[in-house]
Amino acid sequence: MDNVDAAGLGIGDDYPPRIMGVLNVSEESPYDPSVYDDPGEAARYVDAELIDEGADIVDIGLESANKRFDVLSAEEELDRLHVALETIESVSGDAVFSIETRYAAVADEALSQGFDMVNDIAGFADPEMPTVCEEHDAAVAKMASPPDIERPGAVEETDWAERKSADWAAEADYVDQVYEALKQNGLTDKTIVDPAFGGWSEAQTLEDDRETFRRLREFRALDRPMLVSINRKNFLGEIAGRETDERLPVSLAATSLAVERGAHVIRTHDVAETRDAALIGDAFTDRSRAAVGGLSVSRLDVDSNRELRTHLAERGIDPTVADDWSTLAVEIDGLDGDKRVRFTSIVADVNTGAPAFSVTTDRLLLVGTNSGISDVSDRLRNEDGALSTVGDSLSEMLE
Repeated sequence: MDNVDAAGLGIGDDYPPRIMGVLNVSEESPYDPSVYDDPGEAARYVDAELIDEGADIVDIGLESANKRFDVLSAEEELDRLHVALETIESVSGDAVFSIETRYAAVADEALSQGFDMVNDIAGFADPEMPTVCEEHDAAVAKMASPPDIERPGAVEETDWAERKSADWAAEADYVDQVYEALKQNGLTDKTIVDPAFGGWSEAQTLEDDRETFRRLREFRALDRPMLVSINRKNFLGEIAGRETDERLPVSLAATSLAVERGAHVIRTHDVAETRDAALIGDAFTDRSRAAVGGLSVSRLDVDSNRELRTHLAERGIDPTVADDWSTLAVEIDGLDGDKRVRFTSIVADVNTGAPAFSVTTDRLLLVGTNSGISDVSDRLRNEDGALSTVGDSLSEMLE
């Protein structure tokens, strides 16, 4: 995992989780506590509610990213930039200042006038954005997005058959599309990837967000630090049955999980509480790494066969290698009599190195490589009743 230096702030596995507080200088923004159009008031808010509460980065937006509003042009964003610049000049605290924009021209002006990094919600849809950031030696958060500057985050609305291939598009699920969107138009050495939580298009569902969160570790295969913006999001609120103003507890729970799964920057409106939750997640995260001189040895952070396949594919290695290296242990309860005998016979017959051990009278333990257990699963699915059910369950666990 490559670390990123954002104007002296280290971001990555070698550093604690970083908190990105939010300030909006747009009257359209739906979250009132962070919206200001007076630079003095905005600066006081940044000092008292963001930096003093633990924000390492202050992300300043010039327009609401809500899809209900019209997209501002680069010229309209530039007309508002002075408010943001006057704000950061008046801030007394120490933080890295990020400009949220989809336009390279706005990023160039902001970085020239005092901003430290860029938060690009359109994922380099402006092809000049990577060049501008590299010229300023600036870190840039890149949100997963189609190559369309007016439709940030709408990965499901992209014609992937045209951009990739018809075969890829037919097999890819939503998270695969998010992953591919992050790769569109490349990554700079100082890119921080953002998987785009939060209903960026009509096609994106709450289950899409939940599946992205479940598979968050896969994005580590891109070898870049990761930013997540999950504060009070609908996909969390629905689980607990909470409206936006009641979602802080679920946001904090998710923050700890996100850090444990590989997030390095947490974007939030609730800075102090999120900082604490992120530190808890970091304290209980085990990513073994040893470094001596210029040598570094790290344990690959994978918890599933699918995650390992993603890492292998990203490195140009045949992903099926994972099937013979990754192992799975499954406990099966309730098979008895003839079905138990048949099960152990199938395991022995396929000769896959996936042995079945008797644990108690009612339970069996199946341990083996993913390819071995896949062979067992295929055989079981051709059986009747309970054995077929076990085969289907094993198949789901291998995904």
